[in-house]
Amino acid sequence: MRGLVIGAPRSGAGKSTLMMALLAAFRRRGLAVGGAKSGPDYIDPAFHEAACGRPSPNLDSWAMPPALLDAVAARAAAGLDLLLTESAMGLFDGAGEEPGRQGSAADLAARFGLPVLLLLDVSGQSQSAAAVAHGFATHRPGVRVAGVVLNRVASPRHRAGAAGAIAATGLPVLGALPREAAITLPERHLGLVQAREHGDLPALLARLADLAEAHLDLDAILAAAAPFPALPASPAAPLPPPLPPLGQRIAVAQDAAFSFLYPHLVQGWRAMGVELLPFSPLADEAPPEAAEACWLPGGYPELHAGRLAAAGRFLSGLRRFAETRPVHGECGGFMVLGEGLEDAAGQRHAMAGLLGHATSFARRRMVLGYRAARLLADGPLGRAGTTLRGHEFHYASVLTPSVLGPGADAPFATLRDALGQDLGPAGARRGRVSGSFFHAIATQEG
Repeated sequence: MRGLVIGAPRSGAGKSTLMMALLAAFRRRGLAVGGAKSGPDYIDPAFHEAACGRPSPNLDSWAMPPALLDAVAARAAAGLDLLLTESAMGLFDGAGEEPGRQGSAADLAARFGLPVLLLLDVSGQSQSAAAVAHGFATHRPGVRVAGVVLNRVASPRHRAGAAGAIAATGLPVLGALPREAAITLPERHLGLVQAREHGDLPALLARLADLAEAHLDLDAILAAAAPFPALPASPAAPLPPPLPPLGQRIAVAQDAAFSFLYPHLVQGWRAMGVELLPFSPLADEAPPEAAEACWLPGGYPELHAGRLAAAGRFLSGLRRFAETRPVHGECGGFMVLGEGLEDAAGQRHAMAGLLGHATSFARRRMVLGYRAARLLADGPLGRAGTTLRGHEFHYASVLTPSVLGPGADAPFATLRDALGQDLGPAGARRGRVSGSFFHAIATQEG
């Protein structure tokens, strides 16, 4: 088992394109190759899975206790020839003040002894790229840059200027990708358009594999990967429970509107003998009656608000379910549990009404960051006082409840950011129903 981290100085440098090209090209060569993503992200891992044919987990040094992080990494690498881990944002970007627990891809490179393949967008520069490469290679002891790939190269002369200056610093240049609009991946406000929505994904992956074979030194990149260390966690051992299960049989909304569910949560629950019962709100399906609890994950309900509002069997079945069993919604699921959802055009759509808030995308406000959530009451995610680690990333704003009035629902949790700053109460709970914009990753150790 060998590993390599795909890093860059910033978001938008082309990491996802390079990652998919490498996965598709190495898979075409017959290698058992897998992907992982540093930090919180739902969308990139789905593209990784499409490219390599196996699930792509998240590895998060801030939100995951060390034992869980090691166990997820051991499972991700098991049986592979090569595991590629894509950095979120820039290589060293993270949060908090605890060394090695900041959620950066550099944390993973240092913890697991994995070298970094550094991707540099050299549009608008040439020899100056060498200073960036040298700075990244020497910035943090224990993080080794094994080679550089250039992106958005305009011409052979442009490539020669940047590559020659970088090689003079002692770093090998292992490829150069041209500027090519045809390989630009479509985006929306939470990142890439979901893999399941990409109409021609197999053809795109074939083009990316061709691109890698034509412009990257795949043999040198493979040789740059380092053996994965012997981890204390056995790949065959059950994962440490990331979160307590809501029940032994959990109804999980699963379709284009509800697709944000971390693989390590699914694996952790199944390791505890939990059965997940998927259902589709967009197909107007109610939570299965055999379930003991219901989980509404995040996703893009704002893109399907009209269909959800018209899904009578789903909404009435969800209300009946909540009379006797717990229901929890994360982010998009939290929106659907409220009274209404206002789409980007300002049209209001009635939702389940199990909580008293309404949300709006017409009045956009981006909220982004790691969160520590302290539960304020016993509920499906743990006992009162339990602290969970996770994140928020949304553009929706909460409107004053139109029917029940402000404060009708008790808050779900109090939040702190990665620096420990108090962000106050968040989310809502009423009876057996709870929800918030907070995405849970793991229970905080200790």
